[in-house]
Amino acid sequence: MKNIGVSIIGSGSAIPKVFLDNQQLSQIVDTSDEWISSRTGISQRRLADTTESLCSLATQASLAAIGQANITAQDIDLIILATSTPDDLFGTASKIQGELGATKAVAFDLTAACSGFVFGLVTAAQFIRNGVYQNVLLIGADILSRWVDWEDRTTCVLFGDGAGAVVLQASESDRLLGFELRSDGSQNGCLNLSYQPQAKEIIEGVNVSQGTYQPISMNGKEVYRFAVQKVPEVIEKALFRANLDVEKVDWLLLHQANKRIIDAVANRLKIPSEKVISNLSNYGNTSAASIPLALDEAVRKGKVKSGDIIAASGFGAGLTWGAIIFEWSGIKLSQK
Repeated sequence: MKNIGVSIIGSGSAIPKVFLDNQQLSQIVDTSDEWISSRTGISQRRLADTTESLCSLATQASLAAIGQANITAQDIDLIILATSTPDDLFGTASKIQGELGATKAVAFDLTAACSGFVFGLVTAAQFIRNGVYQNVLLIGADILSRWVDWEDRTTCVLFGDGAGAVVLQASESDRLLGFELRSDGSQNGCLNLSYQPQAKEIIEGVNVSQGTYQPISMNGKEVYRFAVQKVPEVIEKALFRANLDVEKVDWLLLHQANKRIIDAVANRLKIPSEKVISNLSNYGNTSAASIPLALDEAVRKGKVKSGDIIAASGFGAGLTWGAIIFEWSGIKLSQK
């Protein structure tokens, strides 16, 4: 059987209309633009208002990616939505499928927090390499503002909302060159958006738990320590699997969590700052959306070009982390 390769042939993104800068945030909690900027690298973030939903942002990003890929929604075989903040706890991917009119596509949600997009790329690739599907739409989208405690200055300064998407397609040459995925549940408590149950007695002797999710909580020092140690290691492992040296990497594209983390990882890998893609200052941490959002901006600005080698890594709650090495295609390679 002939080997089937995978290429990423289109990208798209969408951001909410409303933004909140650091100066405005200082009116809500005891902080300042200087404090936030110097510690995180974030200047502002976008927030979904009451007219916007995860579905609407994800649909906009998807339409842009499908258009750039020069295919139609009818060509999509599979839709994977990487998110931790669906509009519906049962899943939002199918609703996006309906909004797009992608009637031939099967759709499902994937949850791996800030690692979701990287985990989604690897998942999507398997369906293509196995010969099951030809065109896969992968979306990374989150509306974290729904779950932020706006009185907690340690977390509310970090997060924003957005969506990004890519189209993967079967191709003769394989442009997904290597990957490595990891999880460590023993550190699960470092970053949480946890369910808080309350006992409810239905009839005498029969109790169930009912409640809601609590705002995001994070041990910032532990997450930083985890990221700067584990992310370079997992990128090096993915490069080894791709049979590439770090010097061959054109762009380092990390989850946009904190500028100090991005700088520390780049320094450890000896990747110069001019090879680092980052839009953290404008959007903050958008979880599963951060990598595809930054990728799409770089592509549309002409920064990332066909043939460029990108080392991407996501890391976050779970704790989960992973890296994938791919060559950007940006062109339609085959007809269905």
